[in-house]
Amino acid sequence: MTLPTSVWPALRWPVAAAALAVLLAGCGAAPSETAEPSPSSSPSSSASSSAAAAPKTAKSTPDPEERQRMNEQLIKAAWDNDVARARELIQAGADVNYADDKKESAYLIAASEGYIDLLDLTLRNGAEIDAKDSYDGTALIRAAERGHADIVGRLVQAGIDLDHVNNLGWTALHEAVVLGDDGPDAADTVRVLVAAGVDVSVKAGRDGKTALQHAEERGFDAIVSTLRTASAETADDDRQLLQAASSGDTDSAAAALRGGADLEARDSNRRTPLLLAVTDDHLETARLLVFLGADPDALDGQHDTPWLVTGVTGSVPMAELLLTVDPDLTVRNRYGGISIIPASERGHADYVARVAKTAIDVNHVNDLGWTALLEAVILGEGSDRWQRIVRSLLEHGADPSIADRDGVTPLEHARNRGFTEIAHILEQHRG
Repeated sequence: MTLPTSVWPALRWPVAAAALAVLLAGCGAAPSETAEPSPSSSPSSSASSSAAAAPKTAKSTPDPEERQRMNEQLIKAAWDNDVARARELIQAGADVNYADDKKESAYLIAASEGYIDLLDLTLRNGAEIDAKDSYDGTALIRAAERGHADIVGRLVQAGIDLDHVNNLGWTALHEAVVLGDDGPDAADTVRVLVAAGVDVSVKAGRDGKTALQHAEERGFDAIVSTLRTASAETADDDRQLLQAASSGDTDSAAAALRGGADLEARDSNRRTPLLLAVTDDHLETARLLVFLGADPDALDGQHDTPWLVTGVTGSVPMAELLLTVDPDLTVRNRYGGISIIPASERGHADYVARVAKTAIDVNHVNDLGWTALLEAVILGEGSDRWQRIVRSLLEHGADPSIADRDGVTPLEHARNRGFTEIAHILEQHRG
C-alpha cells in the first residue's frame, strides 16, 4: 500500500476494570490496560487551532526542578486537551516524552483520548512513536481499544509497530475487537488496521484466539466481514480499489489496500478512490481512505477534487470528514468556482450554512462573473432552500453589492425573477 510519507501526528483509554474483569474471567487475566481517569474531560477551546504548525523557537534550558514542574504541567495540559498550553510548555523546555509515575505521557494521553491536535503537536515535537504504557501497550493499542479510527490512521502513517503485543497478550487488532463493539467506530478501526497490513493470524496470548474468532463469538457482523475479506487472498490491484471505492464496498477497498493497491490510484478520468467515494457519497469508504491519508485535493481530468465535489453533492457529513484533513478551500473547478458556488446554485442549504463558517471566500467570483450569492438567485428557484442559502451567505460576509458582468446585482435579479422573499432578505442587508 502506498501511503504518504509525511508524518501525521496521536489517546488515553481506560476501560472500567470491573468490565474487563468480566471479559477476562476464566482465563486469570489482569485488569485492562486502563489509565487513571482524566482530571478534566472538557476539551479546550484552543484545540482547533493546534493543527497549524507551531513556529520554531529556541527552547530555553530550565533548571531540573523547573523542568520537572513543567513536565507535570504538560501532563495536566494533556489530560485537559489544552493544546495551546501544551505547546507553550514544550517550547519552554518541557520534555515531550516525559511520563508520570503511571507511565502516561502527553503523546499516550492524546492517543487514548482521541485528541488529534494534541497528538499532532507531540509527534511534531519528537514524541517516541513506539512509547509504551504501564501495560507495555503502544499508542496504537490504546487508540484501537477506544475505536479512534482517525488516530489509528495517523499512527499508521507515522510508522508505528502494527503488531506489537502488550502484556495482556493482545495486539491493537485484538483490543479493537475484544474491548470494542460492533459499532461504526470499531468497524472503522478494524478496517484501517486491516488496510494497513496488520497480521490477522496472530493469536491472543491468553486464550489462543484470533481477532476473527473473538469477533465471531461476539456476533460482530461488520468486523467479521472485514476480517474474513482480509483473510482471503488479495492482490495488488488498483482497479479493485477504484471499483470498491465507486461502489462503496469498504471491505474490498481495505483488502485491496492491504494487498498493495495505491491509495492514490487513478482511473481513466484521473479520479482517485477518494474522489469516487465522495462522488457517490460512500461515507464509510471515504472514512477509511481519509484516515489512511488520501489527498482531499487530488485533481482529476476535469479539474475536480474530492473537496470540490462535496459542493456538488451537498453532503454535510462528507464535508465534515474532509474538513478534518484541511482541504484547499481555494481550489477552483473548471468554471473557476469554489465549492460553495455550485452548492448555492443547487440549493444545498445545510452545506452552505456549514461551509460558510469556514475560511472559504463567500465573495469569490467565478469565470462567469458570479458569486455564490448571484448563483443562488440567478440559478436557484427562490424557494425556502435558496432563501436559507441567501441568509447564510449574508450572515457570513457575502457582499450583496457585487454585481454580475452586466452590472446587475443579486437584488435586481431577485426582483426580475419575482423572488419576493429573497428580494426582501437582500433589501434588509443593503447599506
